[in-house]
Amino acid sequence: MIARRALLGGLALPALATAAGAQPAWPEKPMRYLVGGAAGGASDIFMRILEIRLRERLGHGLWLDNKPGAGGIVAAEIAAKATPDNHTFFVNHIASHGIGPTLYKGRLSFDPLRDLPGVAKIAELPNVMIVKPDRGINNVADLVKFIRANPRQANFSSAGSGTSSHLSGVLFGQRMGLEVQHVPYRGTAPSMAAVMNGEVLFAIDNAPASRQQVLAGMLKALGVSTGRRVPFMAELPTLMEEGVPNFDVASWYGVAAPASTPRPIIERLGREIVEALHDPGIIQKTRDFGAEPMPLGPRDYDAFMASEVAKWAPVVAAAGATVD
Repeated sequence: MIARRALLGGLALPALATAAGAQPAWPEKPMRYLVGGAAGGASDIFMRILEIRLRERLGHGLWLDNKPGAGGIVAAEIAAKATPDNHTFFVNHIASHGIGPTLYKGRLSFDPLRDLPGVAKIAELPNVMIVKPDRGINNVADLVKFIRANPRQANFSSAGSGTSSHLSGVLFGQRMGLEVQHVPYRGTAPSMAAVMNGEVLFAIDNAPASRQQVLAGMLKALGVSTGRRVPFMAELPTLMEEGVPNFDVASWYGVAAPASTPRPIIERLGREIVEALHDPGIIQKTRDFGAEPMPLGPRDYDAFMASEVAKWAPVVAAAGATVD
């Protein structure tokens, strides 16, 4: 059953003003946020962190409408084609607006960047490269040496084809001039288990998901995928520090709106989200989850997403992961 959590607020705020004059008060009711994953995932968590602040500032709460499937594309299509009501939004991410436009090129009945423009970027969630501790691999140089000496064992797991964990592994192989074999699993947990069980050599997947196993010595972390170290595991070097050139990958999340949404509403909601992400309490909650706030307003977020599509297009092509 689709998870619907009505989070009610108080009275509507004063009308939005435009050059043409005053518009009706907005929002007039709780806002619907379509989510491309199951209830309880990262998208849900980010919106829960923001909900109280948005309710206080906008006068109404929100409810989450979970529509899992195809890396968020199912929910994205519903949002893009929703009946215009100015209260429907989509919690978007790297899979829907970074990888998806190329991965599903030729199959999509909408254009994610055109039909679901950005409202605000929320946060980035780092991936981390993990290996089994008893393999004697203590850093990326050791891993590269092992792969060159044992090419038949040069495999990596992912949370599924077309995910950032899949393409992170492909990108690592490209950057280091290595032939690596992709082994997809159904989600981060089984992908991580495959590394622990020795079914695969390594993975580059969700950092918070493997953190406890790393601390317990069940997995060894070699580096984070982002260009800078992350606060909740500052002792871990980046993969670029470990010698992987031009490697900066993060699973990012934000909010997008149907193109029919009036620009003043997009600007207003984007401003409120960006301001909320500068609140010390919200920053701490985001970091407690293992993510880093990365607030961007509508225009900057649109530019960022366009750059992500350009960045991932050649990687998707190299992975042979396009869906026709």
